[in-house]
Amino acid sequence: MAHQRLADRSVRSLGTERRVHLASLDGLRGLAVVAVLLFHAGRLRGGFLGVDLFFVLSGFLITGLLMGEIARYGRVRVVAFWGRRARRLLPALVVMGVVGLLLVRAFGTPVQLAFALDDAPWAAAQMVNWHFITERVGYWNASDTRLFSHLWSIAVEWQFYLVWPLLVALVGRGRAGQWRVAGVAVTGALVSLVLMVHLGQAVDTTRAYEGTDTRAFALLLGAAAATRPVMRVTTRIPGAVSDALSALLLCGLVASWALTDGQHAPGLFRGGMFLHSLGAALLIALLAGRPRGRTGRAVGSAVPVRLGELSYSLYLWHWPVYLLLPASVLGFGGWSRTVVLIGLSLVAAVLSTRLVEDPVRFRARWATGRRGVAALVVTAVVAAGVWAAIPRPHPGAGTVDVDRLNRLMAP
Repeated sequence: MAHQRLADRSVRSLGTERRVHLASLDGLRGLAVVAVLLFHAGRLRGGFLGVDLFFVLSGFLITGLLMGEIARYGRVRVVAFWGRRARRLLPALVVMGVVGLLLVRAFGTPVQLAFALDDAPWAAAQMVNWHFITERVGYWNASDTRLFSHLWSIAVEWQFYLVWPLLVALVGRGRAGQWRVAGVAVTGALVSLVLMVHLGQAVDTTRAYEGTDTRAFALLLGAAAATRPVMRVTTRIPGAVSDALSALLLCGLVASWALTDGQHAPGLFRGGMFLHSLGAALLIALLAGRPRGRTGRAVGSAVPVRLGELSYSLYLWHWPVYLLLPASVLGFGGWSRTVVLIGLSLVAAVLSTRLVEDPVRFRARWATGRRGVAALVVTAVVAAGVWAAIPRPHPGAGTVDVDRLNRLMAP
C-alpha cells in the first residue's frame, strides 16, 4: 500500500507544472552526452544513439510540462512556452556560433570556413538539418568538414517544440485529454517509423537519419511515456520488478551503443532505432515512477547528474573542439587525444553554463526586463555582423566553390 501511495503521488506530480525534479533523468542525459562524445571521438561505434535518448527525454519532459499547464491553468500558454524554450536554449547556441565562426576563421581551413559561413544562417533559423538534406551533405561521410553539423539534432528538437505544444493545446484539455495526447503521440510515432523504414532504404541514409519526420518517433515515444495512462501502468509495477526492468533496459541501451556499427548496422533503419527509443521511453517512465529505486539512485549519482546538467553546453561545444583539433594539429592521437578533447569540451561547457546559460535561465538582472531585451538585440546584431564581416574564401585561396564541394562529397 505504501508503494501504491508513492506511485499515485508520482503520477500526480507528472501532471502538475511544479513537477518533482528527478536526478535520474539528469543522469540519463549525462550518459547520453558521454555516448555522443565517445562516438565523435571514434571510441563508441553506436554512441550516436545517445541523441535518440536526448530526444526521448525531451519529449517526456516537455509533454509533462505542457500537461501540467493544462492541469493548472486549463490551457497551454504556447507563447510563454516558446519564450521559455528560447531563453533556455538560444543564448548558448548563439555564443557558440559566433565564437565558432571566429575560431574557424583563425584556425580552420578555407574549406571549413566556407562551409561554416554557408551553414550559419540555416543553423540560426533552426533548419540546418533540412539544409544538409537538400544539399546532400552525407552525415556519415561528409560531416567532418562542417562546424555546425551536430546542430541538426537541435534543429529537430526546435521544430518539434514549434508543433507539439499546438497539438497538445488542441487535444489535451478535458477529462480524456491525457488519453488523446497519448493516442496522438503513439500514432505519430508509428507514422514516423513507417517513413524511416521507407526512406532508410536509400544508399545515403542522411534523409532518414536527419529528417524531422523520420526522427519524430523518439520525441513522440517520450511524450507518450509522460501521459497518465502510461505512468499509471509503470507506477503499479512492484518495486523489485521495476528495478530489474530498469536495470535490464539500461544495460540494453548501453550494449546497443557498444555494438551498433553506424549506418551499416543491420536493421538500424528498419526498426532498430525505434526499438532503442521505445526502450529508452520505458526506462524513463520506470525511473520517473520509482525514482528512489536502486537503478534510479545509481543513474542519479553525482557524476552522471553533473554531466547531465552540463549536457547541453557540452553537446554544443564538443564538436567545434573536435573539428579544430585533429591529431595533425595536436601532434598525437589515440586515447590521449580523446582525453584532451573531452577535457577541453568540459571546460568550454562549464564556462558556457555559468556565464551564459545560468544567468539567463535564472534571470540575472542583465537578462531581464529592458536590459534583457537590449542584450538580445545586441547579441543578434553582433552575431549577424560577425557572419557578414568574415571574408568568404575564394576558389584561388585553397578551396573551391561550396556548391561544387557539396556535390563532390555527396555519396
